[in-house]
This record gives sequence, C-alpha cells and structure tokens, in this order.
Amino acid sequence: MSQDTLLITGASGQLGQLVLKHIADKTSAKVIAASRDPSKLSTAFETRAADFDKPETLAEAFKGVDRLLIISTDALAVPGQRLKQHQAAIAAAKAAGVKHIVYTSLPNPEPGNLISFAPDHYGTEQAVINSGLDYTILRNNWYAENSLMALPHAVATGQWFTSTKGGKIGYVTREDAAIAAATVLANPPATKAIYTITGPQALSHTEVAALVTEVTGKPLSVVDVADADFRGGLIAAGLPDFVADMLTSAEAAIRAGQLSGVTTDLYSLTGKAPTTFREFITAAKGALLA
Repeated sequence: MSQDTLLITGASGQLGQLVLKHIADKTSAKVIAASRDPSKLSTAFETRAADFDKPETLAEAFKGVDRLLIISTDALAVPGQRLKQHQAAIAAAKAAGVKHIVYTSLPNPEPGNLISFAPDHYGTEQAVINSGLDYTILRNNWYAENSLMALPHAVATGQWFTSTKGGKIGYVTREDAAIAAATVLANPPATKAIYTITGPQALSHTEVAALVTEVTGKPLSVVDVADADFRGGLIAAGLPDFVADMLTSAEAAIRAGQLSGVTTDLYSLTGKAPTTFREFITAAKGALLA
C-alpha cells in the first residue's frame, strides 16, 4: 500500500508552525509544508510554494497530495479576497486529485453571525462541502492568544475597555487547535464531518479580568463602552480601519453569545483535555506584564 501524502498550507504562520510541530508523532505519512514563500519555512519536511492569489501555481503545489489542510488565510483587508483565495485552493485540490480537505473555520459561521469575516468561512465551508471531496471542518473558537492583543495594555492601566456586555467566549488555545488539526489530518475520524474546537469553559471579560488579577497581582477592572466608543479607541491607538471594524464586530458577536459555545470535540478527537484559560494566562504572565 502506498504511503499517503499530506500537505499543510499557511505552514509558515502561527497555527501552521504548531501543526507541523505536532504532526510528526501522529503519522508516518509524507508531510509537505506549503507557503507563499517557502524560504520562510524552517522545517524538516519537504516544502512547496502555494500562493492562493496565483491559482495557476496550485496544481503543482497539490500534485500527489492525498489529504490537504487549508488554514484560513489572513487576507482580511480586502472584502471577499479571502473567500476567493479559499475557493481557488479547493478547486485546485479537486483538480489535482486530493481526496480529503481539512479546513479551519469559525463557530456558527452561517448567515447572521456578526463577525465581519464569518461570510468568508461560511462560503469556504460551502465550497468544501460542494466539492464532493471528503472533508473535516474544524470550527475553532476565539484563540486565547487573541486576548493578549489587549490585556498587556489593560493590565498596565488597570482598565479593560469592552463592548461585550458580559458575553462569554469559549477560548481555545492555538496549540490545542493545532493538535486537533494535526490529529484529523493524520487520521480523519470520518469521511465528512464538522467539529467545533473550544476550551473547557466559556468566560466573560469580567471573569478573565479576575483571573488576570489573580495571576499578576495587579487589579484589572472591566469598563463597558458602546461599540462606537470601542472602535474609536482602536482607531486612536493606530489600528487600521478594517482591523478596528473586525474587532468591533467580534465584540458584538461575543455580546450576542455567538462565541460562547463549549464542546468536548477536542477531547473526543485527540484524547487531550483542553487547556484552561487559567493555565494559558498563567503561562502568559510575562507577556501580560511586559
């Protein structure tokens, strides 16, 4: 029986690097790491160039691949670009004879999700499902690491501004999401399935602030603001408009309970208990106090 070939796109990114870290001990299959710029890849695996903005390059990139992990790209500045990239990759995968696609998505991406980039994920999921190929869709909840965009400044000032109004998040660590992706890429649990990857508990900003205070010894209070004021603060801090819009839309989604789901899918797929937010924030103490 011939050896399977697995390919990971976006392998130079944060999630991709972690998938590469965990894939080696999960399979004896041939693993290929792909990126727009393979020179950025520092890996023991074979590397290939795969540029989703150049669909004509993807036939060669996906040649001989049995299972493909498509890590969603970071092309968020231009509306629709990311979905176009993903659709090109899925079409190329089908043409190249790929048998199974694994895709990293978002919880509840169906129409009605308030996060600005949810339509990209929903459209990609539909393209994957309609491709006729086998698939595993991993709907990763909000990364715990995302909290570190705001928390160091909040800890320094003692105030964390938010418009989430008590909404909760089932934070998952990027490492846990990578372990799930590596596991299902190595050994798909089903021919066609969707899983939601979360942490073990949904937490509000107030609950997170209490944990941060406990870990750092620095008091941190949550300050509720309106969406417009939240966005204005991000703009004043120098963030681009599209980033401010995206983060504000995420606040609205959290407020609406769209990221509050908690599942046991991570454990069911990997046998690993999800990392708690307390464990994550304790390990990140240095970054919080930087």
